[in-house]
Amino acid sequence: MTDRLHVLIEGFVQGVGFRFSTVREAQKLELCGWVRNCPDGRVEAEFEGPRPALDKMLQWCRRGPAFSRVANVTPTWDSGTPRYANFSIRF
Repeated sequence: MTDRLHVLIEGFVQGVGFRFSTVREAQKLELCGWVRNCPDGRVEAEFEGPRPALDKMLQWCRRGPAFSRVANVTPTWDSGTPRYANFSIRF
C-alpha cells in the first residue's frame, strides 16, 4: 500500500513553469505520479509516496514556483496499490 495525493491547483499557474517545477520538487522528494495542465487553466497532479513527503509536496503546491500565484489547492487523499514508477508530465 502507498499513500496517494491528488491536487487541483487554481490561480495563475499555467505558462509559469509550474509543471516543470513540480517534476523537480516531486523527484527531490522521491515521489511518483504525474502533473498536467487542464483546459480550464488549472494544474492537476497526482503524487504517490510516504505521507511525510506528500505533506511537503502539498505545502509546495500551495506556494508554487516563483512566477506563479496560487489561489486555491484542492487536495484529495487516498491509498492503495502503487500505480506509477516515476514522475512525469502528462500532455
